[in-house]
Amino acid sequence: MPNNLGKEWTFNTVADSYEKIRPGYPDELYQALFAYAPLDDSCSALEIGIGAGQATLPVLKNGCTLTAVEYGDQLAQLCREKFRDYSRFSVITGKFEDTGLPEDSFDLVYSASAFHWVPEEIGYRKVFRILKRGGAFARFANHPYQAKDNPLLFEEIQNAYAEYYYPYYKKQPGKLSEYTEEQAAVRAAIADRYGFTDAQYALFHRVRILSAAEYRKLIGTYSDHITIEESIRERFFDAIEDTINRHGGSISIFDTIDLQMARKP
Repeated sequence: MPNNLGKEWTFNTVADSYEKIRPGYPDELYQALFAYAPLDDSCSALEIGIGAGQATLPVLKNGCTLTAVEYGDQLAQLCREKFRDYSRFSVITGKFEDTGLPEDSFDLVYSASAFHWVPEEIGYRKVFRILKRGGAFARFANHPYQAKDNPLLFEEIQNAYAEYYYPYYKKQPGKLSEYTEEQAAVRAAIADRYGFTDAQYALFHRVRILSAAEYRKLIGTYSDHITIEESIRERFFDAIEDTINRHGGSISIFDTIDLQMARKP
């Protein structure tokens, strides 16, 4: 896949679709997170890259003060409206790496499917500075793998990518695989390089079944799909939607969600 750095602006162009079609995260993930980093109304948390708020409500329900940082102004406003009943919630519009935040201030800093947009050294060092001693950093993300249960459908979707996606980016098709525990462990170990301790990780799994139209909306929220020139993108999406409809009208998405946690000593 192409390097997506610099495409973080794209999500702001599809804010409403992003909220409707992007999935949240399983309850088991939050159970693990709050066991590692208990929160109550005396705590302060920071969410990096709130997006459409898919990972926000479980934190707010703990009663803590939650500040979010979101680069997209439309996404930021969407979340202000979405969580307007929570008086201790606020959103700062801007990039995390450029936003002034007080040091030693947060009990929890977390990021859901967003921290990869922040340059590693800048991001980890800044998170370390703004956490209180004993505070926790958590990053988690969803890694979808489509049509594992239908090899022919998988193959035909990849043919559509070979016809439209890869030529547009002047790339050769790569071998696709599901996200592994080894990858999760490697990601968790990054925190060790920046002074964090007690690094832990966990994996969670689920299956989503989407109609052809729903899957089209989903891939329409992917940054590297949004930036394809419109006429090519529409033919590409038509091909995928038609393929799914020819194979029964639905597609199974096998999600692996990884959670990494570490603590400021």
